[in-house]
Amino acid sequence: MKMTDDTHLLTLQNQLAQMQAQIDALESEKQSWQTEKQSWQTEKEAFKEDKVEMQTRIDHLLAELKLSKSQKYGRKSEKAPRGTFNEAEQHKTSEAPKHHKKGKQTLAEHFEREEVEHTLTELACACCGEPMHHCGSEDSEQVKIIPAKISVIKHKQFKYACRHCEHEELSSKIITAPKPAQPIPGSMASPEALSAVVTAKYCDALPLYRLVDIFERGGLSISRGTLANWCIKAGILIKPLVKAMQRHLLGEHSLCADETRVQVLDEGKNPSSNSQMWVYRSNEVSKQVVVIYDYQAGRSRACAEAFLAGYQGYLQCDGYSVYDGIEGVIPVGCWAHARRKYDEALKAESKNKGRAHKAISFISKLYKIETQAKNKKLSPQVRYQLRQEKALPILTQFKAWLDEASSKVTAGSYIGKAIKYNLNQWHKLIR
Repeated sequence: MKMTDDTHLLTLQNQLAQMQAQIDALESEKQSWQTEKQSWQTEKEAFKEDKVEMQTRIDHLLAELKLSKSQKYGRKSEKAPRGTFNEAEQHKTSEAPKHHKKGKQTLAEHFEREEVEHTLTELACACCGEPMHHCGSEDSEQVKIIPAKISVIKHKQFKYACRHCEHEELSSKIITAPKPAQPIPGSMASPEALSAVVTAKYCDALPLYRLVDIFERGGLSISRGTLANWCIKAGILIKPLVKAMQRHLLGEHSLCADETRVQVLDEGKNPSSNSQMWVYRSNEVSKQVVVIYDYQAGRSRACAEAFLAGYQGYLQCDGYSVYDGIEGVIPVGCWAHARRKYDEALKAESKNKGRAHKAISFISKLYKIETQAKNKKLSPQVRYQLRQEKALPILTQFKAWLDEASSKVTAGSYIGKAIKYNLNQWHKLIR
């Protein structure tokens, strides 16, 4: 009986050991499953992060593509277009021009007047047949525009000889009357011709090949290369004037500066490389406005330092760091550059445009105040008071909005970059 009990106990112990082994195996399998589940969960979270990152990247690339298309096919300026093919149809008006109103003179007095008299050929009165007399006139004026007029200046230098020397001396000198010094010796270009070509190219943006066609219509055949040489030599002639303008410009208390890429061929550089055109100008309240374009092969600090050497005052510019740290120069931010960042965000991003619109609305309010000051021709002191009264509250609200919005936007998005630029330049923008 005792042996039977021992056998039964051993059997139970073996069964219990087997069950414990199964439990341990299940626990191990459970632990393995939990570890695998944790791994899957980690991979799932990683996939989610990758998905968000990829979607952000895709959205950014789509925004870049949209902005690129807008820059390539859309308007290049934030302002209204200056002219289109159907400009006449776009801007036609049904209202009569103001200068047609009787008794109102709108044409400036300095214009040359050409009077055209209109008289009756038959002076007999239609009622009684008696002759009529002159009793006044009804005056009206029209604008007469004469296209470019080409004429020739013939320099006739008279020669002089001495009769006495001719008969009494072994030799006789012939003296030719001198003519005034010419801008380009030996050239047919008169000062007036040089002025016309340079003004048309650099002020009216007419390429030289178009000037060739315009002159051809007037009967003057002149090559593009000749016009190019005129422009280059005219540039050399006016260097002293440019230096005088620079001295006047650097005497102002505040200036504006910017730089832009230009492609220049035949300069020993790669044709696809870019040079820089730096522009400096007086502020808008200057009594004698000066604008100087300074071509440079690069965009380094040395270019700005060389031009601004000796200047003491404010310089309104974009956020380019080369303007910082120049001796005597206090950089001032440019709201036009800040606004451009938001305009790019509007063009680039298909959704979430509300913040860009909001920022532009703040800047538009500031523009409105400046337009008011400009139209009223306010003095700098009165303009400062107007800004303190009306612009300062807008700036305070705008800064609070920027601080709040900066934490809610994606840093790499266009609106994120616009807000970051605005905040980084804030201390310069409010100077």
